[in-house]
Amino acid sequence: MKLGDAPLVDFTRDRLHRETQRTSCSYEQHTLYSAAGQLLSHTSSDPVLNREYGFNDNGQLVHIRGMHQQEDYRYDGAGRLISARHNDLLRRYATDPAGNRITDREQYPALPAIWRDNRIGEDVQYFYHHDAHGRLAEKDERRIRDGGGWVHTYHYDNQHRLAHYRCEQQGAALLESRYLYDPQGRRTGKRVWKSQRTYGEITGNEYIQLSPTPEVTWYGWDGDRLTTTETDTQRIQTIYLPGSFTPLVRIETRTAELAKAIRRTLAEKFQQEANVTFPPELVAMVDNLEAELRRGELSEASRAWLAQCGLTPEQMKNQLEPEYTPERKIHLYHCDHRGLPLALIDVNGAIAWRAECDEWGNVLREDNPHNLEQLIRLPGQQWDKETGLYYNRHRYYDPAQGRYITQDPIGLMGGWSLYLYPLNPIEYIDPLGLDTYMCTIPLHTLGGTGTRSGPDIWGNPFYHQYLCVDNGKGGYTCGGQDRTGAAVFPGSKGKATNDTWPTDGNGACKKVDDRDCVNECVKNRVENKKRPWYQIPFGIDCQDWSDDVLNSCKESCSRPYNLSMGWFNKLG
Repeated sequence: MKLGDAPLVDFTRDRLHRETQRTSCSYEQHTLYSAAGQLLSHTSSDPVLNREYGFNDNGQLVHIRGMHQQEDYRYDGAGRLISARHNDLLRRYATDPAGNRITDREQYPALPAIWRDNRIGEDVQYFYHHDAHGRLAEKDERRIRDGGGWVHTYHYDNQHRLAHYRCEQQGAALLESRYLYDPQGRRTGKRVWKSQRTYGEITGNEYIQLSPTPEVTWYGWDGDRLTTTETDTQRIQTIYLPGSFTPLVRIETRTAELAKAIRRTLAEKFQQEANVTFPPELVAMVDNLEAELRRGELSEASRAWLAQCGLTPEQMKNQLEPEYTPERKIHLYHCDHRGLPLALIDVNGAIAWRAECDEWGNVLREDNPHNLEQLIRLPGQQWDKETGLYYNRHRYYDPAQGRYITQDPIGLMGGWSLYLYPLNPIEYIDPLGLDTYMCTIPLHTLGGTGTRSGPDIWGNPFYHQYLCVDNGKGGYTCGGQDRTGAAVFPGSKGKATNDTWPTDGNGACKKVDDRDCVNECVKNRVENKKRPWYQIPFGIDCQDWSDDVLNSCKESCSRPYNLSMGWFNKLG
């Protein structure tokens, strides 16, 4: 991987295309696997970052060992994490039967042991209040402060996205923020007003009021991955592992440096100085000429064109405005097995930032001598200082509770508890918070409203089967296998269906997986319009296709340290 012509990171892979070595300047990381494909260790040039992983017979991660680290994990029969021991500190995690986090029953017996509506009403630190849509609307502190406790209020738009947050004390605003989203639901900006102390001109009394000038942050995206964060002082760009939510490289550029790099193109310069407007074809020709001149590789066509205009390459080269390469700070991310950043490594191989987090992404300790702004937490999550929440693409995650503050974007059809983050955060991640469904509807010939697909002689003749994935915007991406001609031998060429989420009561959808890896895999297969040969009984009908796609995606996403899919979903 290069930045321009400068090499950033080199990778070495084994015959299974798994990463075995990563090199960047003087930094090296080696990765070992067991015969079963489980991740055994990460060994780096700095021993402080070394880690060894151990698994039980069920393939569950049960311990992590490092120079100053000893982590041990225990699970219940359902695979939920129930305890984590860090050196001599034991952290217990309890849930009610629906998977909602509850407080330690031995330490806090007065707090509720079950949440019947899956909406947590109180814990050790706060009282929680939800609106009619099940969204967190208010959070009140239990803590007693001088001047009164803090009250946190949350307001949403009609797409159930957090639009406005406010923190108050006795009615006085301490902090306020507003959030902006693009048509795809991705957050593109936020404004934060912080409180400041002022004094009355006559009385001299002290007042607290919000600053009239907000701190503004803008965001840039590559699909569902947040790649750019920009303020009035700096721009931070993130490069991820291919197809992954695991950050790889961090590039920081000061705004003043970006201003120095602004220059006019050759076409812009000519148009401004001559006060004319070039047609688009001429602009494209001049842009191509400029690119060749800067590379020092002038084509014969460009030379001929310049000769026709009575110009020489040297004359044109003298018209180029100088390029300025802004000074950048480049760091390499060192992440754990899930993709959570543990350290930032500078170009000299030294640790420039380091943090320790618990299983749910809460930062326990941070060593930040260079005041670097490192806001990435668990894969797909960005920490918001003003709220303490982690923005998770489609929803906001509360690391203190280990759950989302709003329900799944699809509504109440998604399952019993729509706030849950994976209850085994050591092995599973949730960068998008979406689900995968297997749907069935009656065949068209039997009164159904779906496509003319599915087996009508062999197998089950009563339904057409297809897959749907939550698109995070209150809708679904659906599709399956159809035929272009005969169904029985010799069959016909397969084609993609135009299936939709069943809404007329004739069909049903069942959630079959909640991992984002599976969701993305199924989505890609559905959107790929190529289909196999359709034939009964020896070809692939709609049920065969949907079953095969789901099973292959599950298998792919269950492979340990799966770089081909881009992120970890299950170790073991």
